[in-house]
Amino acid sequence: MNRKKFITTAGQLGLAIFLPTSTWATDQQSEQLLFDDDGKIPNSKYPLLLYKNAFKERSNSGASWLEKKFAENNWTNSWRNGIYSFHHYHSTSHEVLGVYSGSALVHLGGEQGEKVNVEAGDIIIIPAGVGHKNLGGKNLGVVGAYPDGRSWDIKKGLPGERPKADENIAALPIPSADPLLGATDGLRKIWV
Repeated sequence: MNRKKFITTAGQLGLAIFLPTSTWATDQQSEQLLFDDDGKIPNSKYPLLLYKNAFKERSNSGASWLEKKFAENNWTNSWRNGIYSFHHYHSTSHEVLGVYSGSALVHLGGEQGEKVNVEAGDIIIIPAGVGHKNLGGKNLGVVGAYPDGRSWDIKKGLPGERPKADENIAALPIPSADPLLGATDGLRKIWV
């Protein structure tokens, strides 16, 4: 057996014994989705990040776990609910959505974007400007939060929203931490 691989595997097993499985991500690799400006929804130069099966807690304990994890990484001003059933985006903040119950088909990036199934355990980091819409789901429960507790707005891709929305988006800093992985991983490596 490869000694380096054995030591790495043994170390991971050792960590698994001491860390409760409900507190660590099972898959830290993200799917990255980029969408073009469609004239109504500006989208972003940064990719949307989708962490599938990123945490194990469900229901109210899952919601509490998400709120705590997001707050540890300075993503606050959180709420619990679902995802709006109309195309919308935010121009004053990036957003994270953690799914703690149920599932949904979400249309990302506006009408020309992509339809993605999300389910309990998934975390979506949505850059400011990226459209999102719930196309239907079952028992969907979501915790949303914003870097530095920023205030958020709702834009629907209507006439008159731009160019002010574009200016707002361009002025936003890259968050100081990924809401799941912290200050040295995730969006901190990808959005630079």
